[in-house]
Amino acid sequence: MKEDFLYFLWKFQKFDSEELCTSEGDPLQVISTGSQNDQSGPDFFNAQLMISGIRWAGNVEMHLKSSDWYLHQHETDPAYDNVILHVVWEHDADVFRRDHSTLPVLELRNRVDPLLLIKYRGLLESHHRSINCEDSFSEFSSFAIDHWFERLYFERLERKSDLVFEVLRRSNNDWNTACMILLFKAFGLNVNGRYFANLAENLGYSLLAKMGGNQFSLEALFLGSSNLIHGVDQYAEHLHKEFQFLAHKFNISLNDSKPEFFRLRPDNFPTIRLVQLAALYAQQASVFSAIVTANNLKELDALFQVEVSTYWKTHYNFDAKHGARNKMLSKSFFQLLVINFVIPLKYTYLKSTGESASGLHELVLNLKPEKNSVITMYNMLRPGTVKNAMDSQAAIELNQNFCKQNRCLHCELGATLLRKSVKYV
Repeated sequence: MKEDFLYFLWKFQKFDSEELCTSEGDPLQVISTGSQNDQSGPDFFNAQLMISGIRWAGNVEMHLKSSDWYLHQHETDPAYDNVILHVVWEHDADVFRRDHSTLPVLELRNRVDPLLLIKYRGLLESHHRSINCEDSFSEFSSFAIDHWFERLYFERLERKSDLVFEVLRRSNNDWNTACMILLFKAFGLNVNGRYFANLAENLGYSLLAKMGGNQFSLEALFLGSSNLIHGVDQYAEHLHKEFQFLAHKFNISLNDSKPEFFRLRPDNFPTIRLVQLAALYAQQASVFSAIVTANNLKELDALFQVEVSTYWKTHYNFDAKHGARNKMLSKSFFQLLVINFVIPLKYTYLKSTGESASGLHELVLNLKPEKNSVITMYNMLRPGTVKNAMDSQAAIELNQNFCKQNRCLHCELGATLLRKSVKYV
């Protein structure tokens, strides 16, 4: 058993409250459980109780055993001076505050419905193939899932927005520079995202602006700075000379390391992604402005559908030539860009200006869900669970921050399973 179970019991009052009393036998009435604290300090703030007819307002602390109060050294911490009740599973020792006054204790182990304990252990202490609630997931209503998924999506979007603000802060509040760094990171995907972001941060948007939309110069700048220009063909030689000129003119140093090619499909090779970025910035000097003013997926698609230069239509890397192929962004990659880059960027910008971001909700609802093992799992457990990109983002958030971490009692769906069919309301 974990303390999370006690938080659940207290928050939803899932215990027998008839003739409730402290371990000392003093009558106890819960007027308000208070608000749960996810930071350091007591577990619940601003609770209201009646103990022996006297009204108390303050905080509530919880432990599996009363003696854990001393194990965590709360008796010396002023943050716990305002604790008015110690809620425990087992009362094994009297505890005292810093002023040596006795702290009232509520023991729960004999006040909890045995069926609730069985459900808790089945959910969190049994072996499961995928997620803890796999046997019950198909029973959740569409309303419950949609409500929880919408909240999870916006929690995820807020966290992404915090990252955008951090990049913006490092960029001296220059939106064009922040956009460039985040865009490069998105093009690098998981394998080369950090490398690409560092490349963009080192080059800076002001340098790109000096290229005047020259696609060849931008290719030389991106590929040369990444130490990727090699080979003996004529195009490689021209790029190398152009980069040497740019490096001398703008005092650019060659990167000692290279981005990764290993286990990447050719369309995701760093050479291809960088020349696509060169084509994009050659076509649109301020990608940020174009993104902010785009009102729908059609306008965004037009922005990102750029053509690479002739050489790269027959090459994935230098020297190795193949038949001419279209190297425009695939639909799936475009969707990933919108989900992971465009929407967080636009949301953060609108948030900073105080404008409404309601249009972004419609944007994400019109995008198809991502395809990965997590999405497949939830759709297998309950067909039709993930219907669009908002659902897929929410499902990823659910899996990463709740299911994998066994935080079932913090999950609306998991908590619902325990709230149902138990004696105490």
